[in-house]
Amino acid sequence: MSMLKHKILVVDDDREVVRLMRAYLEQAGYQVLMAYDGETAVHMLRREKPDLMLLDLMLPDRDGWDITRLVRGDPALAHIPIIMLTARVDDTDKIVGLEMGADDYVTKPYNPREVVARVRARLRNLGAGSARPEILRAGGIEMDVGRREVLVNDAPVTLTPTEFNLLHVLIKQAGYVFTRRQLISRALGADYEGIDRTLDSHIRNLRHKLEPNPREPTYIQTIYGVGYCFTGEDG
Repeated sequence: MSMLKHKILVVDDDREVVRLMRAYLEQAGYQVLMAYDGETAVHMLRREKPDLMLLDLMLPDRDGWDITRLVRGDPALAHIPIIMLTARVDDTDKIVGLEMGADDYVTKPYNPREVVARVRARLRNLGAGSARPEILRAGGIEMDVGRREVLVNDAPVTLTPTEFNLLHVLIKQAGYVFTRRQLISRALGADYEGIDRTLDSHIRNLRHKLEPNPREPTYIQTIYGVGYCFTGEDG
């Protein structure tokens, strides 16, 4: 009997791009869903609940930013990793996408093998640590790793998959100072080739969700010239 395949939703109005990515993803063992516009993508997200979405930024109706906002605002969909695919190469566009909740960003033209590698890394990280119960507590934060749930002062907080992985790495070794490269490797995957500003955007998003005052963080401290450290007394 074959193992259950992960479902990947590829959203792009360029049918040749979709055809090419479908071929590479299916060769890698994934089930591929396809959408050529934003409305179809939203319909398939809600109906199929894919394990990951490859999302073009520029679509003829609802753009990738709008779809990302919708996914991150819907508790039933918020756990889905999003890798943006776009021809826009400005770092500002990347940061905006990440701040809206995208997990990764690949610019066109790209090597389909690289995209498949990033998909594999995201799905691997998504399942990491879920085989056994693990509850982490620090200060007012409680993290159920198996259920991928986070409470802040007993109130549920919705994190993107990347935000969850970053918090997991930080809180599990509270007090340890991680370099940016260490955090990228452990939380985003050893083969991730992102810019440091990408990590900073994810950290900024985390602070807005976790901290009473993100401008004066209690939990996630910046260690200037080095990286980041999680501080907080055990709950």
